Amino acid sequence: MSINPNNSKSSNKLENILIIGNGGRENALAWAIQKNELIKKIYLLPGNAGSKKINKSERISIDLSKIKELIKQLNFLDIDLVIIGPETPLAEGLGEVLRNKSFCVFGPGADGAKLESSKSWAKEFMKGANIPTANFWKVKSLEEAKEIIFTSQNPLVVKADGLASGKGVFIPETKEASLNATEAIFQGKFGNAGKIVVLEEKIEGPEVSVFALCDGKKYVLLPTAQDHKRLNENDKGPNTGGMGAYSPTPLLTKIHLERITKEIIEPTIDELLRKNIDYRGVLYFGLMITKSGPKVIEYNCRFGDPECQTIMPLMDKDFVILLHKCAMGNLIGNEKIKIPKNFSGCVIATSKGYPHDYEKGFPISFGNIDSEDCQIFDSGTSLNSNGEFITNGGRVLSIVCQGEDFDKVFKKAYKNLKEISYEGIYYRKDIGHQVRIKNPNDKN
Repeated sequence: MSINPNNSKSSNKLENILIIGNGGRENALAWAIQKNELIKKIYLLPGNAGSKKINKSERISIDLSKIKELIKQLNFLDIDLVIIGPETPLAEGLGEVLRNKSFCVFGPGADGAKLESSKSWAKEFMKGANIPTANFWKVKSLEEAKEIIFTSQNPLVVKADGLASGKGVFIPETKEASLNATEAIFQGKFGNAGKIVVLEEKIEGPEVSVFALCDGKKYVLLPTAQDHKRLNENDKGPNTGGMGAYSPTPLLTKIHLERITKEIIEPTIDELLRKNIDYRGVLYFGLMITKSGPKVIEYNCRFGDPECQTIMPLMDKDFVILLHKCAMGNLIGNEKIKIPKNFSGCVIATSKGYPHDYEKGFPISFGNIDSEDCQIFDSGTSLNSNGEFITNGGRVLSIVCQGEDFDKVFKKAYKNLKEISYEGIYYRKDIGHQVRIKNPNDKN
């Protein structure tokens, strides 16, 4: 897909922003963007109960499937930049639809979003570009999977091919568990996302997240992060959309980053160009640092959640300028993100039962919150008829703090969590255990 940036209605102006999405990621983006004095209005579509707490922000409601109505409203609001937060509208091609109507959009088209929307396509993409990743098998039936699983030396990782809200990956301990996970996916656990299953060799090492803002040819790196996918302490339990994160991660040295850039980031962008994919948005690299070097576990075509909430407080007021330049295809190539010396950490408060079945609609009460260098980004919240904040999702709140070291960061985050209550509140107490000197199991 080829885009002419000069067709944009907003090539020189940056005042009115639209952010599509309703989670903590979108609230964090709005919070970071409102710092810039050029910005007059940030519309969140649809946003959540916490969106209006962000300066310059306003929630709007439009059905994304009603394209004519959406375009009419964006013209009326004089939108200069559209930022698409979640993966589903990106995978469905909303980015290219709006770009074809001359809007300036940060977010890839459906072709680029296949890096996330099809794990098998992404694995074949990596193989074609000689990007280091685990060995894999693409299977379309349980019988085919059974033969591969039981002839493999070790249990295989099992992944639903399509989008599954971060819950479609299973890391079994036995071959029988690998088969059971595969069977559950083929039986419809994730709907159409599970028509194809990807089986992967299990690799070992710490996982890290690297983000690159891309304008189609050039890129700028964001601070690194480390996510905590498992539900329970000590990284046990089922995979989730993310229970917390911290940034930057000291696990990635300068040498690691240089190797990741040379072996993974630049070959990814080169391969996108070779496939004639004009990728304008964020490239998320989920990596594992193995004994033989960094390997790609997965790509995402959007900001990770909760990594986004963690990183945004480290951004200065010019962050939105970079997003706009990427959307326009106008990176010069020498841009640098000014990163403060502070560290940032995020702990997610969830509903009881997440990532499986959970109840919602419980009132949320806030006590004496320490707001100095701390943010609370609403993820799954809404307002009831009395105007009270209530739970409205599996992941409810993102508690984010900054400080001069990770112990101080997480001490503040957990102090604030004790001031928040709703029925069924749950959160891990060991987020950042890799970088905290004080034992997370000690009393916070």
